[in-house]
Amino acid sequence: MSSRPTAIVCAYSPVGREALHGLLEAGIDVLGLYTYPQGPEEGWFEPPARLAEQTGIPVHMAPDFNADGVFQEIDALGPDFLFSFYFREMIQARFLDLAPLGAYNLHGSLLPAYRGRAPINWVLARGETETGVTLHAMTPKPDDGDILAQARLSIAWDETALSLTLRAAEAGRTLLRETVPSLVRGTAERRVQKSLGPSTYFGGRKPADSRLDFAMTARQAFNEIRAVADPWPNAFIETEAGQAKIPWALPSTAPCPPGHFRPTSEGVLLGFADGSLRIHALMIKGIRLERPTEQAEAFRGMGLPAAPA
Repeated sequence: MSSRPTAIVCAYSPVGREALHGLLEAGIDVLGLYTYPQGPEEGWFEPPARLAEQTGIPVHMAPDFNADGVFQEIDALGPDFLFSFYFREMIQARFLDLAPLGAYNLHGSLLPAYRGRAPINWVLARGETETGVTLHAMTPKPDDGDILAQARLSIAWDETALSLTLRAAEAGRTLLRETVPSLVRGTAERRVQKSLGPSTYFGGRKPADSRLDFAMTARQAFNEIRAVADPWPNAFIETEAGQAKIPWALPSTAPCPPGHFRPTSEGVLLGFADGSLRIHALMIKGIRLERPTEQAEAFRGMGLPAAPA
């Protein structure tokens, strides 16, 4: 039997992988990892399961974590802690009561702001300049338990969901490594969330959330693009002739009327309410277009008007 504190970990995503690493660095004996199979579109990150396999941690795929059989498995193991790192299911209260030293979740925002799903994508879409990661006690409600520790992250003007996710993952690893010893000793300070400011909640992102409207400002459109830039499904415009995804574009000072495109020596511009974006890449029916001549032709074929000379 291990003399070290023990834990069950429920985790997925790059954040989950690094947070698991932080737990191991803090000296926790992880008795089992509950996770999900990695999808074919998710090959850009190393999943927590791979780290678990490399370190001898039993891996359990969790299509229905809250099932009675899983509860009985964990109850029999008798872990000191239960941790959740970017897990997809709300964990039932009966599981939280199994761990005498507590059940804790790592969330990708500075709680109580941006509770809920996809916080990293939402903070970018809404143009925030700061976010972070929060370790908090779990309750049956999403992301509302007492806060144990937070790490702040500034957001660069051209930050993407990928770059911010990787930075949040590294910050989460450090936060776990530095905070868990105080949880073991029982000396960690707790802060009630409502004492830190107003709570905001965002649900999971739907495809329609990434639709660009020409009534948006150029900055608003750019924020949507970077919030779901590769490897996420991209922001898109929609016309009667079909949909065009925009993997990447940057704000431009050159004028272009809303809903129009303008070929220039520096690339194709797409006009929004107060300015334009210079298109770096365009996706039409799965074909990536990076040459300005191809992009202009694609916009023309979709029925977008060219800006007057």
